[in-house]
Amino acid sequence: MFAFIARNMAKPSSLLKPVALGKLPGRYLAHQEGLPSLPVPPLQQTLDRYLLALEPIISGEELSHTKELLEDFRKPGGVGERLQKGLERRARKHENWLSDWWLKTAYLEYRLPVVVHSSPGVVLPKQDFLDRQGQLRFAAKLIEGALHFKTMIDNETLPVEFLGGRPLCMNQYYQILSSCRIPGPKRDSVVNYAKGKKPSTHITVVHNFQFFELDVYNSDGSPLTTDQIFIQLEKIWNTSLQTNKEPIGILTTNHRNSWAKAYNNLIKDKTNKESVRTIEKSIFTVCLDAPMPRVSDDIYRSRVAAQMLHGGGSRWNSGNRWFDKTLQFIVAEDGSCGLVYEHAASEGPPIVALLDHVVEYTKKPELVRSPMIPLPMPKKLRFNITPEIKNDIEKAKQNLNIMVQDLDVSVFVFHQFGKNFPKSEKISPDAFIQIALQLAYYRMYGQACATYESASLRMFRLGRTDTIRSASVDSLKFVQAMDDLNKQLPGTARNRTKKKSNC
Repeated sequence: MFAFIARNMAKPSSLLKPVALGKLPGRYLAHQEGLPSLPVPPLQQTLDRYLLALEPIISGEELSHTKELLEDFRKPGGVGERLQKGLERRARKHENWLSDWWLKTAYLEYRLPVVVHSSPGVVLPKQDFLDRQGQLRFAAKLIEGALHFKTMIDNETLPVEFLGGRPLCMNQYYQILSSCRIPGPKRDSVVNYAKGKKPSTHITVVHNFQFFELDVYNSDGSPLTTDQIFIQLEKIWNTSLQTNKEPIGILTTNHRNSWAKAYNNLIKDKTNKESVRTIEKSIFTVCLDAPMPRVSDDIYRSRVAAQMLHGGGSRWNSGNRWFDKTLQFIVAEDGSCGLVYEHAASEGPPIVALLDHVVEYTKKPELVRSPMIPLPMPKKLRFNITPEIKNDIEKAKQNLNIMVQDLDVSVFVFHQFGKNFPKSEKISPDAFIQIALQLAYYRMYGQACATYESASLRMFRLGRTDTIRSASVDSLKFVQAMDDLNKQLPGTARNRTKKKSNC
């Protein structure tokens, strides 16, 4: 499974709706303490909902057999009751009984590559760069905007978000900066360097497959300005063109077990270990990409979506990444830009809130020119490539290129109507889309299927997500009725011979 989000920046925070930004500047620790704990549902409710989720997607015989198993499972003193009591004990001991399990099971123990399979890509509006300076100046402004957002997080002045009048957990905002996923042989981990005695003061910039450490704060603690960052990016650009290096970042695209083995081999060398730690500790990464081959406008959207997901393969920009890094902003020479983020640290809404802020920030005029004080040269991160590491890189290239070749991304814009149409009919746009997905699948395969829709649990302390089982008995009846000529209004009958193709 893969995901990408196309951002229309005309309406900031549009993906956060119905979450509204509140006006409580407050201190988040106090705010967090006031949030309720995630409750453990009663056993009978869990079993009833399990059956409801199964009913539209399994046969009658399978459903009867499942009911028999559940009757035995729910007996007093049986397995179900013992497990339920264990859950309730866990809930009394933990801030959130589910979040740690969710993090480990959904992300850290998932062994397929994070590229395509779990890391979402985000497409931002295309920029019109007249030259290289345009690209670097936009990247500098973007960096300054991200640092401005970081200041709000650090100072706890970011407004608390609300959903339906209820305050939401803001913990994920503290996890997205200065964090990175670390590969392990059976389970990965996430480290965060935002707190502690020496919080990170640098970002990583990668160009031409080469990584640089860029300090983004002055000695007095103030962030660098756009002008200052621009000058530093020019230094990086000029230095990175002098030599072509092995695309060390391509290693992060591999199967997690393979990457964990290569990671341990990589950091045996002291220089390599220092460089890897510098990337991991950085506030975020900025990828200055080479342009992709020119394509027609109708193909461009799909090409950029794929670019943000995986970088285009080993021939293009996939080596210009460190995919374990939580946040990677991408700014290409051809004006395409966006972000790819490693999903373990956060769900989408905090990422989208940061992006909305950054993109709006890039539109602001620069009112004050910065004094041109001398700045230290950004540090180039060195890697010693042994034959074994070289072999790991070549294997990662092959595996990635197979994955990229196997993925079709097609983006199109639906012009007939938008979200206002279902709203005008007093229908939830989300429900409208979910039932459309059910109908399309039913017309293609003649049956319903288990369907996942993400549901936020952020109204509870440390809440992440849960699953909405949008395939239901009612949705199945609806899609069946859509193809039943006896149940359709006059003038709406479909040509049944085209049922399989008109999805």
